Amino acid sequence: MFRKLAACFVVSMAFAALPALAQPAKPAPAAAAPAAEDKYVGYYYPKPTTVENYTSPMQTIAGAERQQRVQFVTVVSQGTIQSAYRVPYSVFVKGDKAEKLIIVGLQPGELNSIYRIRAILANMTTMSRLSPFFQERTVAEDANFYDLLKMLGFTQLTATDGEKFAYQVNIK
Repeated sequence: MFRKLAACFVVSMAFAALPALAQPAKPAPAAAAPAAEDKYVGYYYPKPTTVENYTSPMQTIAGAERQQRVQFVTVVSQGTIQSAYRVPYSVFVKGDKAEKLIIVGLQPGELNSIYRIRAILANMTTMSRLSPFFQERTVAEDANFYDLLKMLGFTQLTATDGEKFAYQVNIK
């Protein structure tokens, strides 16, 4: 079940990379709400420029524990590493319960604005909706990528250009 979902996610990551590769760099937007105490700030990403809260109508599925989140992201990461082309970001988990998903841009000018990050997340939503896992557990056209993360037990997503810009979503 998680392998099918992860495979679909890998495909979404591949499709999501295409728009980011084709766009020139733009300056980051003005600073927004600061992040709460976050031990990963300054190590994996800069202080988030924008922090949002998303309340999902979904419930975390039974059995979605640390091991399943690590397995999910391991399969996703393996797919990006083995991709036929350079994927412009790295995906990994952190947190005692592996509840924090982190996406870091690997090249200058990629994932350097909230709009590029949201575009990638929108593509991930599109690809997630195609997965049997998502279709069996949601009304696929009404759910989004944050809902998928909630179902897997993630509580936070942080995406960053790996230099100056970070976007964080707390998932409830």
